[in-house]
Order: sequence, then C-alpha cells, then structure tokens
Amino acid sequence: MPATRFHKYDRKLRVIVTRRLPQAVETRMAELFDVELNFTDTPFTREQLADAMKRADVLAPTVTDEIDAALIREAGPDLKLIANFGTGVDHIDLSAARASGITVTNTPGVLTDDTADMVMALILSVPRRLSEGEKLVRSGAWPGWSPTGMLGHRITGKRLGIVGMGRIGQAVAARARAFGLSIHYHNRHRLPKAVENSLEATWWPTLDAMLERVDIVSLNCPETAETRHMINAARLRLMQPHAYLINAARGALVDEAALVAALATGGIAGAGLDVYEHEPAIAPKLLELPNVVLLPHMGSATFEGRQDMGEKVITNIRVFSDGHRPPDQVLADF
Repeated sequence: MPATRFHKYDRKLRVIVTRRLPQAVETRMAELFDVELNFTDTPFTREQLADAMKRADVLAPTVTDEIDAALIREAGPDLKLIANFGTGVDHIDLSAARASGITVTNTPGVLTDDTADMVMALILSVPRRLSEGEKLVRSGAWPGWSPTGMLGHRITGKRLGIVGMGRIGQAVAARARAFGLSIHYHNRHRLPKAVENSLEATWWPTLDAMLERVDIVSLNCPETAETRHMINAARLRLMQPHAYLINAARGALVDEAALVAALATGGIAGAGLDVYEHEPAIAPKLLELPNVVLLPHMGSATFEGRQDMGEKVITNIRVFSDGHRPPDQVLADF
C-alpha cells in the first residue's frame, strides 16, 4: 500500500455526507473538501448509497446507513475511506471493506460521558417510575400526594450488573457507585485488579451467573454475531422478578419479543430502552406497557458530543488524505 492513499488530484476530495451534521462541522467540511451535504436529513435509500459510493473519495455515513458487502463491491475506484460518524460500526461490513482496500474509521471516546449519563438516567427512571409519574401529571388525573401514591424502589444498595466493561461500562460504574449501587460486571476479559479495586467491581466469568444475582442489568457492549439476542427468553428467565433491564447500546442485543413477554407477565419488573431491535419501528406491545421507559435513541445526543464527533471525522479524513494512518482506524491490521 503506498504511503498516500488518495491520488494527487488538482481538485479537493469529494466527501459525501449521508445525514445532517452540526452546522459548524458542515461549514468546516465545505472549506476543506468538495462536500455533498444532505440538507433534507432524510436517510439515504440503498440506491442513493450505491450512487454516493460510486462517486465519492470519502463516504461519511451514520448508523442509519447499512453498508453491506454488495454495496462495497460496487463502490467506485476512488472510494478509499469510509469515515463513520459514530462509534459503532456494526452497520458496515468490515471484512468486505478490507477486501476492497477501503479503510474504515469511527469516532470513539467522545460519547462516553453522554451515553453513561443516559444509562444512569434510565437506571433512576425505571425503578422510581418517573415516566409513569410524568404521564399522570400531564393527563390531568393526578389526585395529589398520598402516602402510597406512585411508590417505586430505591436504587441505593442494589446490585448493578454491567454487560461490557469498556469505556462506557466503566463510566456507568463510576456514576452508579456514587448512588450507592454495588458493581458487578461480565466482560470477555477480566479488568486489571487496579481498575476492579477502583470501581469496587465484582467480575463474573459467565453472563448467566451474573444475571441470576443482580437487581439491575445494563447492556453496554457492541452488536456482534456473538452478542445479537444475548438477552433472550432463557436469560430473561434467569433474572429475578424484581430486576430491571437497561439498554442504551444496540437494540439487537435483546430479543424484543421475549422482552415484551417478560415485562407483560412479571418475569422482570421493568426496562429502560434507548435502542430497539428494528428501530425506528418499535414493537406495538412495548408502547402499551407501563413498566418500560422508551427513549428515541438519544443516549449520545448532546450538542457537545455531536460537535466532537464531527471534528473526529474531519481529522480522520485529513490525516488519511495526507498518507498517514488515521487516529481512529477500525481495521487495526489493515
């Protein structure tokens, strides 16, 4: 592979962006590149993605763009970089990109605190029935305070089981400790003792063993072939009837039909969801259940986070175009 990934053009790099980005990011891209922006913010169709990949030097997609092997094989010869606006890359066929000589980058790190804050908000919201209470007030049917009105459960003293103890999982653990939760976790690899000690975290080598023992489960791992439907009917049965499930990671980690059944029958006490298996479609029965808090995939939705993501995309493009390894290259051995 030559040091310079792009041919030396007399023109600016053609960068095609699939969704609206923060205005300052779009403006900076327009200054640096021959950029095509999506002012409608409507997700690209498959045909639009295929066309963009035929014409672009750089594609800047988001999680709403499914870039599979067939699209990558049909890409034009000038497409050398997919600079993803987002941390997760499960919507991109990385093996096909590697085979076609296309580098993939993402935007890790900048969303850790934002996502961990949202997880903590859900951990607080579901046991204390905040969503139910807010709806009651808006309905006009609230009769006023009473000693037994809107009773929920305190989280202090409860056991939190974190599935996936990377940056976000550890940030959730640090926040949860401040609320008096006991930290348990399951991860492919055990954390160093120093990290475990700092978080006062207990490691469980198997997910099943942890699920049986904790009061709240937070999913903080990526979607892979191994993690898809990792929370299924069998594992929901392992959870205690008073337990809560929190998912602000990826919708496909949970078998949504099995979750609906568990929530409806009292198999678990409740759930807090920011992501869904078939989003933006949501299982109709989820919408009917009172014991679930539903959010519109907003875990990383802060002005600061989106700006930082955009700056990372720009940095990855500029470094790569100068013939160097981009700082956030996903295919480490490419």
